[in-house]
Amino acid sequence: MKRLIFIFLAVFLYSAGLNAQTKSIKKSPVLTEASPESVGISSERLARIDQMCTEAVQKSDLPGIVSLVTRNGKIVHWKAYGMANNQENKALKRDDIFRIASQTKAITATAVMMLWEEGKFQLDDPISKYIPEFKNPQVLKSFRYSDTTYTTEPAKSEITIRHLITHTSGLGYGIIDGNEQIKMIYAKAGVTDLFTTEKITIAESVKKLAKLPLHHNPGEKFTYSEGLDVLGYFIEVVSGLPFDQFLKTRIFDPLAMNDTRFYLPEEKAGRLVAVQQKTDGKWTKYPVTFYDTDYPVKGAKSFFSGGAGLSSTAKDYATFLQMYLNGGELNGVRLLSRTTIEAIMGNQIGNVWGENPEKVYGLAFSVLTSKGEEKGGQSSEGTFEWGGYFNTQYFADPKEKVIGILMKQTQGPVNDETGWKFRQLVGQSIDD
Repeated sequence: MKRLIFIFLAVFLYSAGLNAQTKSIKKSPVLTEASPESVGISSERLARIDQMCTEAVQKSDLPGIVSLVTRNGKIVHWKAYGMANNQENKALKRDDIFRIASQTKAITATAVMMLWEEGKFQLDDPISKYIPEFKNPQVLKSFRYSDTTYTTEPAKSEITIRHLITHTSGLGYGIIDGNEQIKMIYAKAGVTDLFTTEKITIAESVKKLAKLPLHHNPGEKFTYSEGLDVLGYFIEVVSGLPFDQFLKTRIFDPLAMNDTRFYLPEEKAGRLVAVQQKTDGKWTKYPVTFYDTDYPVKGAKSFFSGGAGLSSTAKDYATFLQMYLNGGELNGVRLLSRTTIEAIMGNQIGNVWGENPEKVYGLAFSVLTSKGEEKGGQSSEGTFEWGGYFNTQYFADPKEKVIGILMKQTQGPVNDETGWKFRQLVGQSIDD
């Protein structure tokens, strides 16, 4: 009943325009298809992407691929190759739906920054101001494998919202964590790490997480974490709306991202691409392990993972990225200010990410530097990117106004070179 009231409130507020996105002075067009030559792309050179994807499927390096390229807000390449489900002999279609896993993080971070623009908080506020369970964080000091007991010491500072977005909070990632001790501590506490069919909410999981020790002091290191899941619950606290409804009413509906959701309705379930693995040279459905890959269409459908839970299409995600390339606006609706996006793309953590001169880390994006551009094959300085657990990748180049998206759904070892090849082939297709 409480959730139904929240949903009603969300719909009411959106319909009333009280928290809807603002109209913009600009009105950039929605993504539509156009000839490559109309936006300075060579059809002949673009065909090399088609050849690469076709060969990857023919060689059985991948079961299926959807690839999409845009320039200047126009789709110049959008094709599907191979199978959506080999066991069912089901061909892949270009508007099929993929689990995008960590590509969810950029959407959650966008939602956080939308609330930040409303003056709801500062990025360096302690998260405990909004989720009290995080008060007085502790860092893991010692661990005993025989009974999984441990000791801690007080952290030198509180975890901030900026720490959570940039993976410098000291939180871990449970079952996929690189630290075996943290992995065991999270499992014992019953933290939900990624996605689930079980009946649990992000509020319940985040409150369990808040009681557990950190890898390190906040701000000291980059440790890929469940920070964006914490921020999903933070969005609920700050906005007063369920996280899934906030995303729907504030981002997905305004951008017409109608196929991007945490869970799929029955009428869209048939478009979900199977997660597959290579078994004895054949593509087979990935089994239930610590999670069920059918989570978007079955189970309780109550856990909204801000770090990994969404499913989407290539075009929907391209629409989201186009809003960024437009400086925060699409079709006359402004989600973010251009000035906010400039901050999002800035180096937020200095050298904490490592001594890599080619990339910096912003607010949920990896951003290419001039050194990265000079190396070649990675697009222009300022290009932002990330990927997902089930083998999906994206990049957006603000200088060339280019977006590239590769959607695949695999787990386990694969002989997949499409990621780096795609990036290179998109760049060489520019002919202006």
